[in-house]
Amino acid sequence: MLLQHCQQILAKQPANRMLALDALRGLAILAMILVNNPGSWQYVYPPLLHAEWHGWTPTDLIFPAFLVMVGMAIPYSLAGRQMLPKAELIRQGAIRALKLYLLGLFLVLFYYNFRDPNYSYLQQKLLTVRWSGVLQRIGIVYFCTLLIVLYSGTRGRVLWLSGLCLFYFLLMQFVPYRDNYGHTFVGLWEHGNNLAAWLDHHLLGPNHVFFRSATPFAFDPEGILSTLPAIASCLSGVLMAQLLQSKAELAFKLRVLFLAGLAAIWVAELAHPALPINKMLWTPTFVLLSSGFTALMLALFLWLTEMKRYRLWTAPLLVFGVNAILFFMLAGVAARVLSMVPVAGTTLGNWLYRSAFQPLFGDYNGSLAYAICFLLLSYIGMLYCYRRGWIFKV
Repeated sequence: MLLQHCQQILAKQPANRMLALDALRGLAILAMILVNNPGSWQYVYPPLLHAEWHGWTPTDLIFPAFLVMVGMAIPYSLAGRQMLPKAELIRQGAIRALKLYLLGLFLVLFYYNFRDPNYSYLQQKLLTVRWSGVLQRIGIVYFCTLLIVLYSGTRGRVLWLSGLCLFYFLLMQFVPYRDNYGHTFVGLWEHGNNLAAWLDHHLLGPNHVFFRSATPFAFDPEGILSTLPAIASCLSGVLMAQLLQSKAELAFKLRVLFLAGLAAIWVAELAHPALPINKMLWTPTFVLLSSGFTALMLALFLWLTEMKRYRLWTAPLLVFGVNAILFFMLAGVAARVLSMVPVAGTTLGNWLYRSAFQPLFGDYNGSLAYAICFLLLSYIGMLYCYRRGWIFKV
């Protein structure tokens, strides 16, 4: 029964798509939804949380892996539209980026506190809207990467990747900035006290970022300045795709991905004491670490699916991977509904956790079981879309 189910899913895989890439994208978006929807944020196992500041956990590698895969998709997408003029490609890219940004903004605004009779949607949501977010960053990074790809060759893309990381480091390390009391700072990489935070505080506004209470500067983990190295992450995906599009033997490509991934991780860890690995700041060492990790995972997936021809295991991941944006949107809406609907003096999601999952499995395991059930229910919905060929394209 399960074998037949997997075979049916693989049979519907579009012929023009790379199986390993869709499966890896599915794993990334699955992991993203898993860590974003625990039964209780009070009871989450440490590997399923982001690092508090410097350092990293497996959770920190999920979003950048997805960005790398956004970059990988660009050369494959352009290969099928070679006859279109650059102006048309830019127009299409701009529309796609705008859609992603607006979808992200929709998720930010899709919330109402029904439990508070004094809640003001205008004051507490519209006038304090968070301008940044996951989908917003994906849209901006995608469009900037597309422009670089259209107007530069391989050497130029490598220079852009390294140049963006170097430029970001130089800005963060050597540009001075001041707080409201006239104190001057330079070269800090602290929570709420760094050039990127200062820029977010003054350009986005302290009421429109994620860390609104950070001092001395409120900031956003998907803020303005850290977008530069995020583009570098996306460009690393472009270079991986170029390698896979080359005429070299698959075994050679896998060796290059594996060795490059190991080298990137090694350099990042070696440089960590001097330039910390930090997701919220998206430091150059974080670019190296996360891109290296993604290269290793891609090499593994390609080895399994193309070299060994082990493919049935990818079936559940494909259901999520070919429809990643739709999955992210529907999961985001469902999670917000669970946090809005009032039940027994709390929210529906919290009531389900306390009434069913916590008594059965305990605090931490119950919180994890809740997240897994959320995924399983999501899988049923996404499988329905997959079987009918409903692929949401932005």
